[in-house]
Amino acid sequence: MAVNLSKNGPALTAAFKEVVDEKSNTNWALFTYEGNSNDIRLAEKGDGGLEELVEELNSGKVMYAFCRVQDPNSGLPKYVLINWTGEGVKDARKGICANHVSSMANFLKGAHVTINARGDEDVEPEVIMQKVAKASGANYSFHKETPSRFQDSGPQGPVGSVYQKTNAMSEIKKTNKDNFWAQAEKEEEKRRQEERHKADEERQKMEKERKDREAKEAMQRDKRDKERSTQIDQQKKYQQQQDAESRDQERPRVEAASLISQRAVNPREMFKQRERGVTPSDSDVPSVGPASPQPEEAPAANSHVQETANEKPAQPPVEENNLDEVTADETPDRGTCARALYDYQAADDTEISFDPDDLITGIEMIDEGWWRGFSPDGHFGMFPANYVELI
Repeated sequence: MAVNLSKNGPALTAAFKEVVDEKSNTNWALFTYEGNSNDIRLAEKGDGGLEELVEELNSGKVMYAFCRVQDPNSGLPKYVLINWTGEGVKDARKGICANHVSSMANFLKGAHVTINARGDEDVEPEVIMQKVAKASGANYSFHKETPSRFQDSGPQGPVGSVYQKTNAMSEIKKTNKDNFWAQAEKEEEKRRQEERHKADEERQKMEKERKDREAKEAMQRDKRDKERSTQIDQQKKYQQQQDAESRDQERPRVEAASLISQRAVNPREMFKQRERGVTPSDSDVPSVGPASPQPEEAPAANSHVQETANEKPAQPPVEENNLDEVTADETPDRGTCARALYDYQAADDTEISFDPDDLITGIEMIDEGWWRGFSPDGHFGMFPANYVELI
């Protein structure tokens, strides 16, 4: 990707103009990237020359330095561009930033000397100044030539050696700088290890929380399944119990209906015949007890006087249609009584209807399966015997 000089453009341009302005005290500016992006920012600037500039170079970064120096030959200002790639920069980052060198050279125009540096030995001020001197061309001398220059001046002194005086401050600064960057690298490595350790602990904590949550959800799910299974079993048992009770309640009705269907004659006719004193035949009424004894006819030979003497006031005949209209108030006592176990609805006017716990009075056990008596409302008629309980 291309280098971005527009984000911090005003600050970059202002620093560059300060360096090229001979009236300004600022004689160097240092530029670098914002983090791992391709945005260029101003890292530092100063007026201490090359000695101050090289102290700011970071072995873990890619940086661009622009410095104003004085040509040792002509005394004119010269400009030096340093493309710095520290030894600690990753190879991938180096490859990306290598494509930005030409763009930075176009931005930092006017450089007389360009130096591609990777280590401290590449940016020694003495080495840089030698390159500046070489780049300025021939060595000019403003001193006049004297005639004695070509005259024999006699024996010369001993030729000097290549010894150079050691600059104590420069050596101290270099040593301190090396120690500083070594310490910075150690601290950076320690920080990375702490971050990795913290990340591992956080990951383990999250994994443990996830397992605990899954275990808790599994327990709750099993508990819900057990409760649902128990409810289903209880519902099944309750339904079976209700079905059994319904069958028990329905059985007497079925038996009564079966008894009714087995009769060959109408119960109404049977009772009418009994009222008249006629015993139905066994083939017509199954399982019926012996009929009530019929009254004997008076002897035909009695005289008219005897008939007159023995004659009683005539009783009005009981109509057949009034058999069901006898009420409980007309009976001297309640007679045999029973309590209804189930409700029963009369099929016609020869039967009575009642509800559970109703009291049936004046019961006549005329048949094994059918009795008759008075209902609570005073109606007299037949009802199934297995629907009541004698009391």
